[in-house]
Amino acid sequence: MMSHSRALRIARTATIVAVATLLSACVVLRPQGYSEFQGALKKGDALQVYDRLEFLIANDNDTRNDRRDAFRAVKDRNEETAAFQFAWAGIAGRLVQQRGLLAAGMLKDIEKHARRSVELDPNFRDGAATSLLGTMYVAAPSSLLAHGDSEIGLEMLAGLVEKYPDNPEDHLRLAEAYITLNDPGPAISHLCTCLAVKDKMRKDEQKLLVNLFADAGQAKCGETPVPQPKKKHHWLSSSKSSSKPESPELEH
Repeated sequence: MMSHSRALRIARTATIVAVATLLSACVVLRPQGYSEFQGALKKGDALQVYDRLEFLIANDNDTRNDRRDAFRAVKDRNEETAAFQFAWAGIAGRLVQQRGLLAAGMLKDIEKHARRSVELDPNFRDGAATSLLGTMYVAAPSSLLAHGDSEIGLEMLAGLVEKYPDNPEDHLRLAEAYITLNDPGPAISHLCTCLAVKDKMRKDEQKLLVNLFADAGQAKCGETPVPQPKKKHHWLSSSKSSSKPESPELEH
C-alpha cells in the first residue's frame, strides 16, 4: 500500500509537470510577430519598432502595454531623418488612439514630428507622414493642433490620392475623412476602389472599410456586394472594443 508521504510527493510532481506544461504552452501561443517586436524594442531602431508594432495591430494581436512600451523606446530621442520623425509620430499616434482624449496633449508633438518628416523627405514611404497629418487634422479638434484643420487635412489626403492613385490606403483615409466630416457622397468611389482590392489590404484596414461602408449609408459598387459592419471605428478611439479606459496618467 502506498504511503501517505509518497502519495504527496507524486501529487506535487504531477502539479509541477502540469504547471511547466502550461508555461511552455504560453510561450508557444505568443502571437506571430511578438518576438520580433520585443527584439526591435531592445535594438532601439525607431522605424523597426513602429513596423513591428503595426504588424501586431494589423492582426489585432497587440497587448494593452505594447503601444506604451513602443513609445517609451523613442519618446526621449530625436534623429534628424524622415524615417525617425515619422516613426516617432506614428508610434505616439497609436498611443493616443488607444488612450483617446486622455492623451490629447500629445497631439502637438505628433504634429511637430510628422511635419518634420515631411520637411526632410515628403516622399518617404509614399507620403506616409502626410497621410498621418491629414488624418489627424480631419479627426482632431483644431484647438489641439498648431498648424492644421479639417480643410487642410482633406486637401492633404486628396493630394496623396492624386499622386499615388494605386495605393488603396490613401483612398481609404480620404474616404474616412469625408465620412468623418459628414460628407459621405465623395467617399463612395474611394471605398469602391478599396473594395476591389480588399483581400490585399491589412486586416484592420479591411475592418475599417466595412465600417465606413456602413457609415456612408446605402453605398453600392456595381454588382459587388457591400460588406456589413460589426463595430465602429474612429482615429481617436481604441482599436479594441473590449479595452477598458486607460489611466489619465500620460507619457511626456
